[in-house]
Amino acid sequence: MTDMLSFRFVQMNVPKKLFDLAERTALYAENIRDFCMELPKNPANHIYLSQLIRSGSSPAANYIEANEGIGDKDFIMKIKTCRREAKESALWLRLILTGGNPILEQKRNSLKQEARELVLIFSAILKKREIR
Repeated sequence: MTDMLSFRFVQMNVPKKLFDLAERTALYAENIRDFCMELPKNPANHIYLSQLIRSGSSPAANYIEANEGIGDKDFIMKIKTCRREAKESALWLRLILTGGNPILEQKRNSLKQEARELVLIFSAILKKREIR
């Protein structure tokens, strides 16, 4: 099991926020993956883990696609997908079983907080685009 210091999550170990959203979403995806590797194996987690890994890595991939410049409608749709997937990953984080491990609980709470913050960031991007 890795310790808290090796968990590369922005809020957990870095005092200032990461403002590069592509890097921030990629770190979120990596931290989701690493968190999932530490979780206890049981029938419920077997289902939840695959869902969490998919939804937790999706914002990073969709954000890259959003910035490819295909057009404004495509950008908006990809950002909406980023927001939706961040919301979904928060649900799977809620449902995952940690076996009562306090370190995994801390990591889960930090990941849930990051999911909430990503939802707010993507919502702000969408709102800003609507004003244009």
